[in-house]
Amino acid sequence: MFKELGAMMSLLKNQGKIQEEVQKFQAQVGQITAEATAGGGLVTVKVNGKLEVQTVRLSEEAMKLNDREMLEDLIVAATNQALNKVRQQLSEESAKMAANIGLPPGMLGGGIPGVG
Repeated sequence: MFKELGAMMSLLKNQGKIQEEVQKFQAQVGQITAEATAGGGLVTVKVNGKLEVQTVRLSEEAMKLNDREMLEDLIVAATNQALNKVRQQLSEESAKMAANIGLPPGMLGGGIPGVG
């Protein structure tokens, strides 16, 4: 606990470094994307680091199935997989940022929903 308090105190002295690292992190978040497929490639979803769905692609085979309920389920599955991939990348990037500014491991662990 005292280690963490010491780390927090040193952060107060190093606000310029913190701002620089936060800006780097925000730029990195903008570059993160993840793609996932479901149904053996019938549905592909791409998500960005802001947890926004960028694209949803349905294969020609998916369109021929004429099974709306199954396609809806596959879209949900692919979207959730892509979101999980992005969350993992965000967790890794936030851990790097925390290390760069001198925070103990795990201090930012709760900041990303669904990770950690």
